[in-house]
Amino acid sequence: MRLLSLVGARPQFIKEAAIYREIKNHPEIEEILVHSGQHYDFNMSDVFFQVLDIRIPDYNLGVGSASHSVMTAKIMIEFEKVVLKEKPDLIIVYGDTNTTMAGALVGAKLKIPVAHVEAGIRQKPKDMPEEINRVVTDHVSKLLFAPSKLAVENLKKEGIENGVYFAGDVMYDLFLMMKERFNYDILKELDLKEGEYIVTTIHRDFNTDDPEVLRSIINQLEKIAKDIRVIFPIHPRTKNRIKEYGFENLISSIEVIEPVDYLSMIGLVCRSKFVITDSGGLQKEAYFCKKRAIVVMPDTGWRELIEAGWNILSKPNEILQNALKIGSDVIYPESLYGNGDASRKIVHILKK
Repeated sequence: MRLLSLVGARPQFIKEAAIYREIKNHPEIEEILVHSGQHYDFNMSDVFFQVLDIRIPDYNLGVGSASHSVMTAKIMIEFEKVVLKEKPDLIIVYGDTNTTMAGALVGAKLKIPVAHVEAGIRQKPKDMPEEINRVVTDHVSKLLFAPSKLAVENLKKEGIENGVYFAGDVMYDLFLMMKERFNYDILKELDLKEGEYIVTTIHRDFNTDDPEVLRSIINQLEKIAKDIRVIFPIHPRTKNRIKEYGFENLISSIEVIEPVDYLSMIGLVCRSKFVITDSGGLQKEAYFCKKRAIVVMPDTGWRELIEAGWNILSKPNEILQNALKIGSDVIYPESLYGNGDASRKIVHILKK
């Protein structure tokens, strides 16, 4: 059996790596890895590549940066050449990038079955690029591996029921795989005590590119910081906006630090009291750590965490009032994203 996996961004490499670790247990499966080059400055020396032993792609399409339409078109043109040469039995795509949709469309046009890992995620607004990519990919794929039961329900509402599997989230597989390596020494470096600080990350354009919105978020975090330490690994976009708007003097109580690697970040989160974030990945990683999160977004693709009452969606000017609610007792919703065996389930289904 010949599989062709298409990736284009760091999270997709990581998801593919989880699948590939399982594929290696099945010599009858051959996987060819294609990198679209969507994130052309990709750094293959970071911690995930070292720990997961992620391999160099067999092909790099080198599309680089461009508008959504141009990028998608370039990937389709170049990826089709690879598909016609390699003649795979199945194409695997991951997540919600332009690479994902381009690969799915090529497979559908060439009548080669497409498997979508992380299918069924839905989020408003419906015109956001990621949402368009998700919907199109799901509607042309033959195998849809949903990370949660809610994702399965989302697909059902759109009339997609055949070939849908609740496999669980491969990112949870990776969380468990990395668990023994989480860096808790960073607490000593920052003089932190478990449960006596919160972690915040803010980087989305809708939170940073409007000065009044960013001012409101900083104001809310400053108020929270009067009662508990607020550790803020700052994203380059946010750092630039704070400087651009002249907000440096507004941050006096928040403890801004430079970005940290994955193992240190998860170490911080797993020992924190709770998290305030607009990061899709960190919402889930907080849940994996059994920590609650205030999600500063109008909507989230991980709605099951909101519906379970574990995480709280928040407007920028309501962060403080939601922080006061976060201490209330909420039963941890077990197994929303499977049991850490998503990769095994996916490969088993691919073999069948």
